[in-house]
Amino acid sequence: MEPGTPLPIRPVGEDDLDRFIRATDVAFSSRLEDKVLESTRGIAEPDRTLAAFDGDAIVATAAAATFQLTAPGGIMPAAGVTAVGVHPTHRRRGILRGLMERQLRDVRDREEPAAILWASEPGIYGRFGYGLAAYGLELKVDRSRARFATGLGDGAGRIRLIDRSDAAAALGPVYDAVRSSRPGMVDRPPGWWELWMVDTESHDHGEGFGPLFFALHEGADGPDGYAAYRLKHDWGEGSPRGMVSVDELAATTPEALAAMWRFCIGIDLAAQVEAWNRPVDDPILHLLADARQLRPRLHDALWLRPVDVPALLSARRYPVEGRLRLRVADDLCTWVDGTYELDGGPDGATCRAARGAADLELAAADLGAIVLSGVRPSALAAAGRIVEGSPGAVRRADSMFAWDPAPWTAFVF
Repeated sequence: MEPGTPLPIRPVGEDDLDRFIRATDVAFSSRLEDKVLESTRGIAEPDRTLAAFDGDAIVATAAAATFQLTAPGGIMPAAGVTAVGVHPTHRRRGILRGLMERQLRDVRDREEPAAILWASEPGIYGRFGYGLAAYGLELKVDRSRARFATGLGDGAGRIRLIDRSDAAAALGPVYDAVRSSRPGMVDRPPGWWELWMVDTESHDHGEGFGPLFFALHEGADGPDGYAAYRLKHDWGEGSPRGMVSVDELAATTPEALAAMWRFCIGIDLAAQVEAWNRPVDDPILHLLADARQLRPRLHDALWLRPVDVPALLSARRYPVEGRLRLRVADDLCTWVDGTYELDGGPDGATCRAARGAADLELAAADLGAIVLSGVRPSALAAAGRIVEGSPGAVRRADSMFAWDPAPWTAFVF
């Protein structure tokens, strides 16, 4: 097909799933192992795939997973956007925009208030209306410098290692308990547990890392925390100088969380412990006597795209009663572009289309950034991304959109 000619975009069937997955792999210039391909096939939703075809060849892909997203004080459906890629032979032809537009229309038709994703390149998705809704925290600490400031978690409960075959059943209830109250978390069906365990055991952690281990913490009332980790051996000049990489750590109580951090930092044969995706309010920042030793670094994590503003803003709760009229600009999803009136409080919220002057003017991406409370409206206003139309509206928005705890998305989908 000649350059400049729009390519047909359509879902693939069951028979084409492997070809679709392989085509995504090509877009990322990688090659999946067979066991990862099998697990990826297990979580694929063929009717939520989109492929761009040049003749019979798949040259670009996008897909979505049907998730339940935790919002402040509530749960809502969301489309988990994944497998987005364009082959290097077909770049800069408008194919990605075509995929994104079609996908967002499909999300609207499924009555999902939002689309969410992890961005391979953060600069791409803002132009499609995605806002950075949650940050992640990368930590790296030398074990010799990791001195705890308090005794919290020391000797509390029991920790035991779990076989990989039992990990999903053992860790799942703890994950779900954490998910219920942490904005940004999504549900993790069995197929996604399988993919996470297979994928992390096979690649993406660099050369030298060993298999994934699972440690479960049991308190007085049963399992209440876990850690998934691996060790990279390095003997240096005869002394162990390995690294523990904490893939995931979650707990339902402060004591269990502290105990799991003590466990990970105490693993032998390692000089360093790293964790690349922690919540920005992780208590480890205060559990250690010297937080500087953690070398914390922020990175972008979950991006959120409003698709149905009334449903999106009505799905969450607000810590204080308030009313805001929002003018949301959206030149991609024309059905989103408009003015809305939000009435919200601790007991619920309503949002509807409105007319008249707005208290705040903002783009769809910036609404996506504030809806999980990971970004304060005043921070976006200070950057010129939110315009205040009535005095005090930004401060009121800060109060209404605040939430504790901070948003966190535990795994990449």
